[in-house]
Amino acid sequence: MKVLSIRNRQRICRVDLVLFKRIIRVVLHDILGCTDYELGLYIVGAEEMAVMNETFLQHAGSTDVITFDYNDSSSATLHGEVFICMDDALEQAKQFKTSWQSELTRYAVHSLLHLLGYDDLQPEKRRVMKREENRLLKQVAKQFNLSKLQRAQSK
Repeated sequence: MKVLSIRNRQRICRVDLVLFKRIIRVVLHDILGCTDYELGLYIVGAEEMAVMNETFLQHAGSTDVITFDYNDSSSATLHGEVFICMDDALEQAKQFKTSWQSELTRYAVHSLLHLLGYDDLQPEKRRVMKREENRLLKQVAKQFNLSKLQRAQSK
């Protein structure tokens, strides 16, 4: 099964969801070799993310990304939901002198790595995950112009 659902539930930035879906599929198929997945990816605002962060993780305030891992050890299907906060992407883009498009892609890749079993809670595991995240992002940047993730205004 190859199911990838992407929804934009924020109004801060206009995102080309067709291109974003293509990028995620390339990461899944071509780079990571995942052939069986059922994923939901949601781009949300800070208010919605703060509620989710408090409700599910008991942390106050917004966060950049939350990954819900629904993987079943008896199945090869990659299964989960990813919530990405656009407000945090914009803020971190300023902080790291990058673009929100790059941050959005980074958060999606980061979540896919979590779903594949990567962990970032301990320093050494975090370094391993960050290295893989950066490697994948370099590959994505070679294949796609991430600035095109900003959808043009309708006339």
